[in-house]
Amino acid sequence: MADPQGLDRRGFVKIVLTFLGTIMGAVIGIPAIGYLISPATRAQKGEAWIPLGQVEKYPPGIPTLFNFTRTSVNGWEKTVNSYGVFVLRSSDDQVRVYSNMCTHLSCRVSWKAETQEYLCPCHDGHFDIDGKVTAGPPPKPMQQFETKVEDGNLSIHFIEA
Repeated sequence: MADPQGLDRRGFVKIVLTFLGTIMGAVIGIPAIGYLISPATRAQKGEAWIPLGQVEKYPPGIPTLFNFTRTSVNGWEKTVNSYGVFVLRSSDDQVRVYSNMCTHLSCRVSWKAETQEYLCPCHDGHFDIDGKVTAGPPPKPMQQFETKVEDGNLSIHFIEA
């Protein structure tokens, strides 16, 4: 028997099932979508204080290489990057830290004790002990990091580009 307003039993069941299906789909679907897109919306921490250890382990007047790694997450991909810095200690409270990346094309520089300079092997860039360009194509001095010494421990303020 048909309802006088035009809604029969079959129509009523369709409306109720559509409503319940929509509610169940939303309850399951919204968290699933959030799970899938959350890595892309997560904010990356691009800066940190990196501990380099006790100041005493770095000999005065000799640039000493220190290597460390940083892990970055881009969506579902996890990447581990390796970085290096030269620590130059002139006294217990005066320490300078330079990146070991050449400012020309980001090749790794090395300290040459016999010539008392940093040398970039890729394009023959030369830097003095204070990171200033002395020869070659580098357009600017080596990057110097902000440092702090607390309780004899050296740290640098590292900002990822």
